[in-house]
Amino acid sequence: MKKTLFTLILATLMVVISKAQSVFDLNIQPNYDLKTILFPPSPLKTQVIFIGGVDSVAATATYGNKAGKTLAKQWHDFIGVTPDTKNPNEFWLSVNHEMIQANPMIGDGGGMTVFKVKRDAKTDTLSVLNQKLKDGREGKFFNVDFANTVGETGMNCGGMVAPDGRIWTGEEWYRLSNKDIYIDPFYTNGTVGVKDTADFVIGSKSPSGFPEFDGKKIKKYQNFNYMVEIDPKEAKAIRKQYNWGRQEFEGAAMSNDMKTVYFGVDATPGFFSKFVADKAGDFTKGKTYVYKYDADQKWIEVDNTNLDKMLSFSAEAIKSKASMHNRIEWVAINKLDGKVYFTETGRDKPGSAWRSASGKGAVHSPHHIFRAYQQGTHPDSSKYADYYGRVMCYDPSTESMKVHIEGGPDFALDKVPDNIYPSKHLSNPDGLSFMYQDNKA
Repeated sequence: MKKTLFTLILATLMVVISKAQSVFDLNIQPNYDLKTILFPPSPLKTQVIFIGGVDSVAATATYGNKAGKTLAKQWHDFIGVTPDTKNPNEFWLSVNHEMIQANPMIGDGGGMTVFKVKRDAKTDTLSVLNQKLKDGREGKFFNVDFANTVGETGMNCGGMVAPDGRIWTGEEWYRLSNKDIYIDPFYTNGTVGVKDTADFVIGSKSPSGFPEFDGKKIKKYQNFNYMVEIDPKEAKAIRKQYNWGRQEFEGAAMSNDMKTVYFGVDATPGFFSKFVADKAGDFTKGKTYVYKYDADQKWIEVDNTNLDKMLSFSAEAIKSKASMHNRIEWVAINKLDGKVYFTETGRDKPGSAWRSASGKGAVHSPHHIFRAYQQGTHPDSSKYADYYGRVMCYDPSTESMKVHIEGGPDFALDKVPDNIYPSKHLSNPDGLSFMYQDNKA
């Protein structure tokens, strides 16, 4: 999502199939929850309070330039909310900028803007508060300092808010070389993203949080595509989660006990993965896993103490013969029952993107096998279509996964008997969250 205006939304607040995937089992039927879904009248209100490219942010001294004010970056995506526990009507807001841009004042690459707001209980409106940070910056809007802490950031798309209000940003568009971060391939005008392409030494800006990795040299582009924790109160990055693997992160969600994190990776193939902390709230120590639906032990560990494996997480997932998805986006956990939901946004013809991984042993998720069978083809085929995507549900208590809401309708299947796609439907779901009302999600 790329927007110039920032609109704040106020809320009151497996089936088992044959492992030989070249053969279709006619009894394959994914477990769809097809039911009527009723929504109560919307309690949402909107208010424009921050405009990228118009409002100015206070920036730290960067690239030898003095600290000062400059225009905020744009392309707003994820919005994180961190409550002030001492002042119930005050909140820190964190806004992602999903872009790649060379900027001498606030750091090359992507970025984030943070600010604090106060809610007027009578009018239900927000006002932006003036702040003074520990590093001396003053004002209303602040650039999150990545360049001087963890190295540049980029393509800041989705993210995650922990139950205690801690914030992570997801670096999405996967960088394959230094050229990708220098001249952005998404543009035809040769937009410069990151000027300095020298190798990056982990921990050279500040301790990374992973002593075993500090001092190791990686290519500049390999320092992109992580979940990155930030401190919204002081507008600075804390760590890149090297131990969660280098992936095309869109979003993530954390369990209420603050031990397990589930990841949404916007790729084809996209792999459903998770991290389980040894100690609640400490995300520097623990284990990282990838999901494989047809294994006795559904979660396959990927050694997160091995930097090479973390730098090539997708390759490791393929070696583990993990389950493939078609572009996982946001992830959300229903706090009432602990079930994990994620959007699989779809892609018109994913076959060519899957084929190599499939040939190396990665497996197609059952619903794609079933869809391909309906279309008279195979998920690896260039004929296979997955236009509209869906919402998936993972149940941690059974470690099973199913389609919760199918997208569609799939017009290519209009003449197929018992077509499962409804006339009113989703189309490429992306963002996902929960609203609770009367103890119902």
